[in-house]
Amino acid sequence: MAENTFKLNVLTPEHLVFGDEVKSVTACGTDGYLGILPKHAPLLTSLEIGILTITDKDGKPQNLALNGGFLEMINNEATILAETAEHADDIDSKRAQSAKERAEQRVSRTEADIDAKRAEIALKKAVTRLKVKEM
Repeated sequence: MAENTFKLNVLTPEHLVFGDEVKSVTACGTDGYLGILPKHAPLLTSLEIGILTITDKDGKPQNLALNGGFLEMINNEATILAETAEHADDIDSKRAQSAKERAEQRVSRTEADIDAKRAEIALKKAVTRLKVKEM
């Protein structure tokens, strides 16, 4: 492992989404975005729905649509456990756009049978996926 990198593993219940040496990571924590660099102090934090930006060992940025989870940094190794994490190539734009439109319709409705919080979360997920796809 080089002095200016650290190990990053991004895992979902289904599989390892990313596993390699990286130069930095920026994630959407529950208290705002946070950056992780080599030799970061030990940390355990929860993550929100948002874009996970990885700068790989060659300095190339990669973005993933992250659906919440947890990030642990210890001994120059970061592990992210997420419900879902998707590379841009894995995102179906039409499906994400359709999900966004459905969520926007649910958010705008005021009927008692609509779970507003679930609709807002679905909208945030869809918007994040579309942003990653556009990047």
